Amino acid sequence: MNHAQLRAFHAVATEGSFTKAAEALRVSQPAVTIQVKALEEAYGVLLVHRRGHRVMLTDLGARLLDVTRRVFGLMEEADELLSAARELRSGHLRVGADGPFFVMPLLAAFIARYPGVRVTVAMGNSQSVLADLLEYRADVAVLARVGGDKRFHAVPFSRQPVVVFVPHDHPWAGRDAIRLAELDSQPMVLREVGSTTRRIFEAALGRAGVRPRVVLEIGSREALREAVAAGLGIGVVSRAELGGDERFATLAVADARLESDEFVVCLKERRNLRTVQAFLDLVTVARGDGPSSP
Repeated sequence: MNHAQLRAFHAVATEGSFTKAAEALRVSQPAVTIQVKALEEAYGVLLVHRRGHRVMLTDLGARLLDVTRRVFGLMEEADELLSAARELRSGHLRVGADGPFFVMPLLAAFIARYPGVRVTVAMGNSQSVLADLLEYRADVAVLARVGGDKRFHAVPFSRQPVVVFVPHDHPWAGRDAIRLAELDSQPMVLREVGSTTRRIFEAALGRAGVRPRVVLEIGSREALREAVAAGLGIGVVSRAELGGDERFATLAVADARLESDEFVVCLKERRNLRTVQAFLDLVTVARGDGPSSP
């Protein structure tokens, strides 16, 4: 069925004349007449009676009008839905993150700017979050490790020092820094294999030939902090992830440059999705190198 012909009939039927239908459609009156006549001839039917400048619907025309009202009503509804999504008055953004510390300020800014968009967040280590992006379970992610996979588009967001931390009753608590060699044979609590912080830390230990005694591997930053607070061992974490927890003293590593970069990441093929692009734009604003208005 020809959409233009059906649209012309619907306009004539609702406006009551070919002239008004042409004005509504912003086309010439002969063009509307041709479209309606073509529709009638295509099916061998009569849809309207011409009465001078007015028209009257045949019984079939009246029944077809009932159908076109539903058809074009649904099209208007679809247009409103898609326009709302384009303008981010609705929609759904699925965010992955390897921790709450960097993602939460971005989420707060996004929700404040686009309150009609539903946001869901899933936490995991870098490997699992990247897998969620590849499997389309997440639209965008905030994490420390990206690697060289060319399927991803990554925007640098933040750089933080990686520090050692101990409870306040630890002998090192009054110090500002340590050397890597001092960690040799010391009890340590580390994140699970796959953690970016652990990868950075163990690379530095390997270069220095230092082997601490790992007493516990643990799968979350929150649990890591509690293990260190309980005296199970020394911990290592990005400084921002430790927050203002007054139970701990932080120590820089004096003889190694340990830094963790945070990125906002999405699949290259999905970077132009409206919700994803809006989130990436917030990163530019947060870094201070872009406009703040939507």
